[in-house]
Amino acid sequence: MRLPRASGVLLHPTSLPGPHGSGDLGREAYHFVDWLVAAGQRLWQVLPLTGIGPGHSPYMSHSAFAGNPLLIDLVDLQHEGWLDEADLAPDSAFEAGLEARRVNFAAVVPWRMQRLARAAERFAQHGSAEQRAAFERFRAEHAGWLPDHSLFMALGERPGSDGGPDWPRWKPALARREPAAMAAARERHAARIAFWEFCQWRFFHQWAALKAYANGKGVRIFGDAPIFVAHSSADVWAHPQLFELDAKGQPTVVAGVPPDYFSATGQRWGNPLYRWSEHSKDGYAWWVERVRCLFELVDIVRIDHFRGFAGYWEIPAGEPTAMHGRWLPGPGAALFDAVSAALGPLPIVAEDLGVITPDVHELRRRFGFPGMCILQFAFDSDAANPYLPHHHERDRVVYTGTHDNNTTAGWWAEVTDAERRFARGYLNTDGHDMPWSLIRAAMASVADTCVHPMQDVLSLPASCRMNYPGRSEGWWEWRLQWEQVQPWHAQRLAELARLYGRV
Repeated sequence: MRLPRASGVLLHPTSLPGPHGSGDLGREAYHFVDWLVAAGQRLWQVLPLTGIGPGHSPYMSHSAFAGNPLLIDLVDLQHEGWLDEADLAPDSAFEAGLEARRVNFAAVVPWRMQRLARAAERFAQHGSAEQRAAFERFRAEHAGWLPDHSLFMALGERPGSDGGPDWPRWKPALARREPAAMAAARERHAARIAFWEFCQWRFFHQWAALKAYANGKGVRIFGDAPIFVAHSSADVWAHPQLFELDAKGQPTVVAGVPPDYFSATGQRWGNPLYRWSEHSKDGYAWWVERVRCLFELVDIVRIDHFRGFAGYWEIPAGEPTAMHGRWLPGPGAALFDAVSAALGPLPIVAEDLGVITPDVHELRRRFGFPGMCILQFAFDSDAANPYLPHHHERDRVVYTGTHDNNTTAGWWAEVTDAERRFARGYLNTDGHDMPWSLIRAAMASVADTCVHPMQDVLSLPASCRMNYPGRSEGWWEWRLQWEQVQPWHAQRLAELARLYGRV
């Protein structure tokens, strides 16, 4: 589906300012929408809105469907009467762990989850009839995934054979989802299941209000979907037949990519791979529902590692790196034919970076999915580099860099002398403000869509990088502070959007 010519900013909600340790769906999110409007930007790109997993990554969530409870605005829960002012006052331990420019997950996660638990308990005790009816409607509307997710989360909190994050180690009857064991677990953990359902209700409610506000201001939400899901997830536990697992529920092969720009030994992500033959038997029903749920939350979806649908890198589960694997064919057009038949044409962006073969381009173009160009990748060779603007096509989304790249200022500080000379000459700049030189080049591109990370708008250094692929600790933590944002930032973006027809 062709996207209208527009530009936008990449900023995950956790990176927003706010008083409770990490960004959320409260006042600062609405303020950011207003800032985008003032800056002439029509897109807000976010990372996966699902919960975080190992390393605090939203790409390793416990569910492909559930929202991140850490994004729930606690002030809204106070307005509903489920928290009071004292609940929102930081205790000494939490306050000592706060960092204005970074999310300290060790402090933020327990503090926020305790407040959510208090709110859920007060809703259970004192919720009005209207509130309870809204909760029950939500449960009915999301009955396809919510019960499994809530039970999985309740069990995952418990130590030993009755729970824990590694579901194959649960008691066999629970790991195999035997009906009697499932019924007993639902009864035994009813209160905690209700808590997790409450969290999802409030996340979806708050996100729907924020999205409606953004859409009403002419800003579309540009979402992100990882191709793979985590092994420690409700998805794999509830549908083991859809994944390459052994009889004990452990992956036999895992996902990743061979050696690339980011790593000489490749990237071993560790996600279980799909058993595509099983998906095809029911018309890719799980994927249809996943995409349906995604478009309940966002207006456009970027599918990460799109090339995996054409061909994917299979790594034996026992291999410590991604160096030793093999390429296997993915489901190809059959999956997207099923999605299109069920949901119609959709605004999907294909992340087609890395080792790309002709079948990937053919699949993307068959369904009209725009691909991606990264300007930081454009200057490491010569004029034939496909990421250079004179090679761009309309069905592309051009980025200065993504969440996986260094900030542009950080990248520019580290490039080789040859890259530096080429970039200066190509962009006709002395290089003193390379983030804005790349932003201008992206804006001027023939590509219908361009997106700039907020770190590049602010010309921030490498210390503000969001993620480093293949490194598991110390990422996803960066936070924006409004004092970093000057009036000229919005004015300059708006002027470029006007000059290059993106308003």
